[in-house]
Amino acid sequence: MKEDTTLDLGALGLDAGALLLVKRALRALPTGARLEVRGESPDLGHQLRAWARGQGHGYGEQDGRRWISPGGVGRWAGAERAGGVAPAGVVERPSARWGLAARGALVEAGSPALHFSLDEKSMVWSEDAGRLYAQAVAAQWDPETAIPWDAAIPHDEEVEDAVVQVMTYLIENETAALLVPARFLGQLHPHFREVMQLLAVTTADEARHIEVFTRRARLRRTLLGLSTHGGQASLKTLLEEPDFGLASFLLSVLGEGSFLSLLWFLQEHAPDPITRQICKLAAQDEARHVAFGLAHLSRHVSLDPGLRGRLALAVQHRHQSLAQTAGLNEEVFDALVVLAAGGFDPTQIAQGYERVLTLQADMDHGRKLRLERLGFHPEEAAALSALHTRNFM
Repeated sequence: MKEDTTLDLGALGLDAGALLLVKRALRALPTGARLEVRGESPDLGHQLRAWARGQGHGYGEQDGRRWISPGGVGRWAGAERAGGVAPAGVVERPSARWGLAARGALVEAGSPALHFSLDEKSMVWSEDAGRLYAQAVAAQWDPETAIPWDAAIPHDEEVEDAVVQVMTYLIENETAALLVPARFLGQLHPHFREVMQLLAVTTADEARHIEVFTRRARLRRTLLGLSTHGGQASLKTLLEEPDFGLASFLLSVLGEGSFLSLLWFLQEHAPDPITRQICKLAAQDEARHVAFGLAHLSRHVSLDPGLRGRLALAVQHRHQSLAQTAGLNEEVFDALVVLAAGGFDPTQIAQGYERVLTLQADMDHGRKLRLERLGFHPEEAAALSALHTRNFM
């Protein structure tokens, strides 16, 4: 046996920080040596004995002297590494026993199992998640300083009515866009932390959008606009979809993709600088949401080609369930025409009407392109896009 090493704790007790020094001394102990622990704390003996045995170390006392003989890994026998040791280290299906442990941490045996329904990499992962999260964090904006709330609103009351109606519609849709990722966030295994963080910042984006749309609607009005049965029914189908992949497809790829076109349209035709800046900033956020939906579903489809058929069925089922609803309400359509027209002269209204029809065509074109990116043939993409809810989202 090698020569013992001595640690003198003085009056410091194990319950007052001395344990840190004991563990430090054990780490530096030569192989085959013992650690003699000296100290004046009256409880040192039984505290040290209990701790050493709990760690799997040998412990001895003789003539008032105390020794610890390292016993290997002790309590960490049977511990399991939560994923690979590399920074990526993402596994295909993390164990429920890893629970909330950081990816790459050593998890003590016997830790409680936490079951997450979204625990398969193929279901949720995208290599772009980390990049998109970093981008989202860097692009966060403060509604108080990023929006020129004191800017002049020169338009007349009828145009303001149109703005309020559109803002009311945007609030309703963004509420659904917040609740869908929030619902799945708690079902996601924390091993996929980049996706978890991205879903969390997505809900923060939507909360901020709801705030600024509401504030804009109330700048010159006390009451908001109309909410219709058809609009609520359309959004209800998103909230009730239990499958993460299908919900992401319906919300992000189809709904928010179309919504993005709407925000660009409003940015172009906004009657005041406040509305213009709000729509510009919201569109930047929504573009990330669409990008993640496409990235994660593209990967999922490549691993599970049968998913494409389920996506198509989800569109068809949603269309059938909404067949008896009116879709986009007349008030929102008319409000968009007013904003695009820039005035109430018949020629201006005609131009505004054509611009809204062009918006709808642009939405359709964008949906078809995104569907083709997921591997749908152009004809099938066109058919599915045509079935998308008339409420846009």
